[in-house]
Amino acid sequence: QVTPKDSQVSGSFVAADYVVFALMLVVSAAVGVYYAWTDRKQRSSGDFLMGGRRLTALPVSLSLTASFMSAITVLSHPAEVYRYGASVAFYCLSYLVTMLVTSEVFLPVFYKLSITSTYEYLELRFNRATRLLGTLLFVVQTILYTGIVIYTPALALNQVTGLDLWGAVVSTGVVCTFYCTVGGLKAVVWTDVFQLGVMLAGFLAVIIRSVMLQGGVISIISDSQRGGRLNLWDFDTNPLRRHTFWTVTVGGTFIWISVYGINQAQVQRYISCKSITHARLSLYINLLGLWSILFCSVFAGLCLYSVYKHCDPWNTGLVSAPDQLMPYLVMDILGDYPGLPGLFVAAAYSGSLSTVSSSINALAAVTVEDLIKPYRNISEKHLSWISKGLSFLYGVLCIGMAGLASLMGGILQATISIFGIIGGPLLGLFTLGIICPCANSKGALSGLVSGLVVSLWVGIGAQIYPPPPDMSRPLSLTTDGCNFTTTAGFNWTSTALPTQPSSTAPTPLLADWYSLSYLYFSPIGTIVVISVGLIVSMFTGKSHFVQYSLLVVIYRVQRFSALFVVFIFI
Repeated sequence: QVTPKDSQVSGSFVAADYVVFALMLVVSAAVGVYYAWTDRKQRSSGDFLMGGRRLTALPVSLSLTASFMSAITVLSHPAEVYRYGASVAFYCLSYLVTMLVTSEVFLPVFYKLSITSTYEYLELRFNRATRLLGTLLFVVQTILYTGIVIYTPALALNQVTGLDLWGAVVSTGVVCTFYCTVGGLKAVVWTDVFQLGVMLAGFLAVIIRSVMLQGGVISIISDSQRGGRLNLWDFDTNPLRRHTFWTVTVGGTFIWISVYGINQAQVQRYISCKSITHARLSLYINLLGLWSILFCSVFAGLCLYSVYKHCDPWNTGLVSAPDQLMPYLVMDILGDYPGLPGLFVAAAYSGSLSTVSSSINALAAVTVEDLIKPYRNISEKHLSWISKGLSFLYGVLCIGMAGLASLMGGILQATISIFGIIGGPLLGLFTLGIICPCANSKGALSGLVSGLVVSLWVGIGAQIYPPPPDMSRPLSLTTDGCNFTTTAGFNWTSTALPTQPSSTAPTPLLADWYSLSYLYFSPIGTIVVISVGLIVSMFTGKSHFVQYSLLVVIYRVQRFSALFVVFIFI
């Protein structure tokens, strides 16, 4: 039985680990150089930002998978399974419904319009003010998020592996900015393909070694079953419960549709395909990639529990945060195999690179299309250079945001939550435009503002008044099997869980409201935007057109609901 070692850092990087990590960065940069050379004659911003709309399904599908499978996925999903169980595996259903809805509802609209920025649609459908508001929200949130994506895994890995914190932050940020600036979308897509392979290899190294140590897959499954980690069949409909079948499938579907259906970073990829058939195919191949990453991360969490089921490193103080559990496991079981810890760290940073590069490319695209082109008459050649300059600028801003994130402390999780919360209202805005012909610009702006206010209120309230343990239901962790003494001289035998920070209890009504599962924040924002948007449009539009349009809305909603129910039961 493996037990944690009696030091805060269970190992440290050796030369082979640094070589593997550096090799990942070098290959990523080399892809950028290759496409900068092969496409050196590109003359337009469309070539740089959209790959000339000549990409095929396979590389785009792998890039779609890698783009939002960040280092937070590599580090946090296994820790989530370790602490709360494997109910996140139901995201597989969310992914399925997301691809169906994206393929049939959003993709045809964006592809047939031949737009570069998704926010162009908002001006075509509503007005320029709606477009600008959507663009500015996207820019601000994405810069904040990418800074956190760079810094958070660097902090976790630094505290466990000894990898230099700012050396890792700056090197990954510089490499990412370099290949985005010189290679454009083609470089981003193909580096994503390589980095996805590295992510899977890192997961497999941990899983295979854990299986060998624990005596097989069946042993790990048995340990997880006895420890309550296979809590899959929880069909409690209480919306206050953190993770159940319904919160993960329904709430997760809204969250992932807001990512794949309207987020510029994802939409920009599949509308760069050479045909709508390739675009649809890329979404469905991407589904297989998402399932693979999800399975690996969930099973890695089960391995983590099986290895430390009798001696929890978090309880004993050997790690200070749940995100450090996976790096700790890696150094504990792979530390004697030079190069393998480096492979896992390369996997974590591949997740960061794929997310940040996608964000930088998307930020450059929306800035050119939404904030420069409508107001300046500039040649395509100059726009191409401006696009490259913007990629460099946003890369520097993201590295700077990583520095700011280091000073934010407990606000980090709040910022990540707010980033997710705002996706709901934006999804509601696009859905309002696509399925509600009676909606007008006044309704759209009113709905968006209302949805943002409600979503932010609930999200910030949940940070101030976190849900009680009986709603989040963390599973038991024990230190009964620990057989070491810490440097402070304490022999660990306690089974007490780390205490949660206390806060002033709100009124019962607010306590229930703020205890709502965080996965329902996105549906709330979406529903508020559509509801307010329709009501305001009814009072500000022409009555006969509104009556006809409402019948169309009801018909479309019925078709969508039927499709959703069918695939949920499938």
